Amino acid sequence: MAVIKKQQDEFLIYEEIELGILVAIKKVDQSLIKWYWKAKDKSSVEVTTVSGFPFVQTDEQESLKIDFTEPSTYKISQLKKFD
Repeated sequence: MAVIKKQQDEFLIYEEIELGILVAIKKVDQSLIKWYWKAKDKSSVEVTTVSGFPFVQTDEQESLKIDFTEPSTYKISQLKKFD
């Protein structure tokens, strides 16, 4: 039996280099990031930002969680995929 997953709720984790934080980016927005990095002339690229949700430290569990209260905008040039 196959497992059915919701495709719209998938997130990828990126590191925002300038701010030094982890950011959850929707998987559908990954195509914008790939398109930006494949462009030879970055000044001609129309989309240079992507929205995402930052990770925050929780004191209760002493771990990181995604803060879904309000999305923020991040520069694609400052994002690096977190492995």
